[in-house]
Amino acid sequence: MKKKFLGKFREFVRAFLRDETLKHSSPYLKTKEEQDKYTPQMVLDDLIAGNERFTRGEHTVRDHSRTMHNSYPPPQYPKAFILSCIDSRVLVEDIFDQGVGDIFVGRVAGNYATDDMIASMEYACVVTGAKLILVLGHENCGAIKGAIQGVELGLLTGLLDKIRPAVCDCEHDNTEHTLDNYDYTHNVAVWNVRHSLQQIRRSSPILRQLEADGKLMIRGAFYGLSTGVIEFFDH
Repeated sequence: MKKKFLGKFREFVRAFLRDETLKHSSPYLKTKEEQDKYTPQMVLDDLIAGNERFTRGEHTVRDHSRTMHNSYPPPQYPKAFILSCIDSRVLVEDIFDQGVGDIFVGRVAGNYATDDMIASMEYACVVTGAKLILVLGHENCGAIKGAIQGVELGLLTGLLDKIRPAVCDCEHDNTEHTLDNYDYTHNVAVWNVRHSLQQIRRSSPILRQLEADGKLMIRGAFYGLSTGVIEFFDH
C-alpha cells in the first residue's frame, strides 16, 4: 500500500513540475504555420531566454519518452541549427532549454563549418524552415588547444589545420600564449567561431541570400563550461 502511494505521489510531483516549467518554456512548434510566425530575432531571443533559465536552474522538466511515443514520429519544425563542438560536456539542447524537435544540432571537433555541415544547414533552413544558424564555441576546447599546439594525428590533422587561422589571428594580442591562459584560448576560440561564420557565408550562396532577405540570422556564441552562461555575438 505504501509503495503504491509513493509511486502515485512521485507521478503527481513529476506531472506538477512538468506543467509548471512548461508555462515558462520555449514553445514546441507543431505545425508549419506556427513556425512561420517566428522571425529570426524571435528565435534568437528564445535561445537567450532558454540559457537564462538553464543558468538559474529553472530549465524545463520534459518527458522526452512520452513526447516521442504520443506522436510517432513527432512533427519536425525546428527553429534553429546549432553547430557545436563534439565535447561531451556541452549538452546543447539542455543549455538552451530546448526539447524534442526544437533545434537541429550538428557536431564536429572545434565546431568548424565543414562543407558537409554547411550542406546540412542548407537542408535545415531551406527544407524544414529553420530561422537561425548559431555557431557555438566553448571554454576549454580540446580542438582549440590541439590547433595551438600544432597536433598531428591522422585525419584530425586536416581539421585542426582549418582552425589554425584563428591561432594566427591572436599572435599579436597582449596575452601570454600558453594553454593555461584562459584569455588566450578564449580569444582563439572566439576567432574560430568568426571564421566558421565567414566560411558559411562564403560557401553557401543559398544561406547568404536567405540572410540578405531577412529570412535567416547567422550568429556566433561562446559557452562557458564553468558558468553555464552563453555569450552571444552581435554579428
